[in-house]
Amino acid sequence: MSWLERGIYGSPLADWLVALGIAAGAAVLLLLLRRTVPSWFAARARRTETRVDDIVVEVLAATKPAFLLVAALYLGAQYLTLPDKIARIVDGIALVALLLQAGAWGQRGIALALRLKKETDAAGATTLTVLGFVGRIVLWSVVALMILDNLGVNITALVASLGIGGIAVALAVQNILGDIFASLSITLDRPFAIGDFIVVGDVLGTVEYIGLKTTRIRSLSGEQIVFSNADLLKSRIHNYKRMTERRVVFGFGVVYQTPADKLECIPAMVREAIEAQPKTRFDRAHFKEYGDSALTFEAVYFVLDPDYNVYMDMQQAVNLALFRRFQDEGIGFAYPTRTVHLQPADNTRETP
Repeated sequence: MSWLERGIYGSPLADWLVALGIAAGAAVLLLLLRRTVPSWFAARARRTETRVDDIVVEVLAATKPAFLLVAALYLGAQYLTLPDKIARIVDGIALVALLLQAGAWGQRGIALALRLKKETDAAGATTLTVLGFVGRIVLWSVVALMILDNLGVNITALVASLGIGGIAVALAVQNILGDIFASLSITLDRPFAIGDFIVVGDVLGTVEYIGLKTTRIRSLSGEQIVFSNADLLKSRIHNYKRMTERRVVFGFGVVYQTPADKLECIPAMVREAIEAQPKTRFDRAHFKEYGDSALTFEAVYFVLDPDYNVYMDMQQAVNLALFRRFQDEGIGFAYPTRTVHLQPADNTRETP
């Protein structure tokens, strides 16, 4: 019998040589593809504006040479007729290598997603870092459980014990976990960001810091107010930084002695004063009601800039313009007055 016909694990030596050749050829091809394919995608990514090509390049760059070598050996082993026990071992090694490589791809994808998020949300860098850490723990935990399951380990009891332990830990630190999850919600949902002017209850201020457990606001009076993230999200938050325009309602009164023809002209005067200002849009002006000591007018307009100082500048200019116009027209602004009528006392007395 020729030495080529001698069997090793049920396959002739010639088949082993062919399988080795297949494995070597596959290894060279896969390693070559590992060098050329990412380069091709990188060149394509430079010519496009989408981020899909960049993501593909980043993920493919995480492909490990060891995985490619294991994949090449597995392809070569398919040419052989191996005993069931050896075949199961080969399949198990290949599956473990594939799961580990999948974990490496997933970890690179998580890192890329966090990096892209930090480019648009540098303020939430701390929370994003923790989010990435939690994501990697979950990813590798799933990979580890799948590997153990495919190696024949009964993971049911392990998962159950981990679940019970996780519940115990969660109950012990539920307040901290609540703040952490609230921090993740703030980072992902973005109800506000650092630099936004917000109102929470009776607190007005600018957001200075968003952490894992607390958010800090610098109030208008100067002190720093610290909110628990969970408590903050339970409150109604007014975010004035995201206003596109500001609606302004203001009223004033004129004296009852104002002639009717002058009253008819006042809404037009108000409109003229408002439209003379930049960044404003007039809405309405009306003679609203008869007050206790004034004829009351109400006007509404919009300031096309959310900045509070801009609004105050516009309102001041409107007030001064109306004051000058009313002064020229002889229209008097009303103020609280009270008229007292005195009746002389009756000093007549009956004579006896």
